[in-house]
Amino acid sequence: MKQTTIAAQMYTLREFTQTPEGLREAFQKLKVIGYQAVQISGIGKIDPQLVKQYADESELVICATHVSWDRLVNDLEALAAEHKLWNCKYIGLGALPGEYQNSKEGYRTFARLASEIARTLQKEHGLQFIYHNHDFEFERVDGVTGTEVLLEESDVNALGFELDLYWVQAGGGSPVDWVRKVQGRMQVVHLKDMAIVGRKQVFAEIGEGNMNYKDIIQACRKTGVEWYVVEQDVCRRDPFESLAISLNYLQKLL
Repeated sequence: MKQTTIAAQMYTLREFTQTPEGLREAFQKLKVIGYQAVQISGIGKIDPQLVKQYADESELVICATHVSWDRLVNDLEALAAEHKLWNCKYIGLGALPGEYQNSKEGYRTFARLASEIARTLQKEHGLQFIYHNHDFEFERVDGVTGTEVLLEESDVNALGFELDLYWVQAGGGSPVDWVRKVQGRMQVVHLKDMAIVGRKQVFAEIGEGNMNYKDIIQACRKTGVEWYVVEQDVCRRDPFESLAISLNYLQKLL
């Protein structure tokens, strides 16, 4: 079994990481909490050299990122150079561009374009392009969900997945089933929990909601997931405390 590591998704801390000083302090706090790795997303426009320096100071691995579709299409060489600087293999896209969302043909077009980019990153740079879902990909278009189109129409040997299991659940899918469906194509997974508060669905710390994380983690382990990334889009307490609660729960399962 491959080594597994729990990482913090920096998007959770986006309010604290818009300046170099804020990012440095956030990294330091995460290290104290017990994290060993981070995913870079939602931070301010900070020199990649400083990002690397601050991560190294706090002994945090940069395991993955979320980048814009525009950069993947128009700035791929510079993007690859940044990831090599960070020793980061996984380049993630956080959401499907709007122009591809409304039809099966749109999803098919995106799958083709994303596969081309993925092959270039893989063959020329040794990097892996991974796709992160939300709930809208589970809406049926022309009788099939967008997620199914992406899975079936993309290059199985090049494009990877970074399932966000909260959004799988929100879209009406089974997190465990989908982890199994992408076996061999997912080394990075996004974890957050879902709770009901005041009859409304809300984000929750892992273990504080209603998702079946014991079975989810078991499925992830069996399918070779390497990086377990904790993300909470909205926190109802201090985000650092939320990340600590999720980490403590996950450590018991992993």
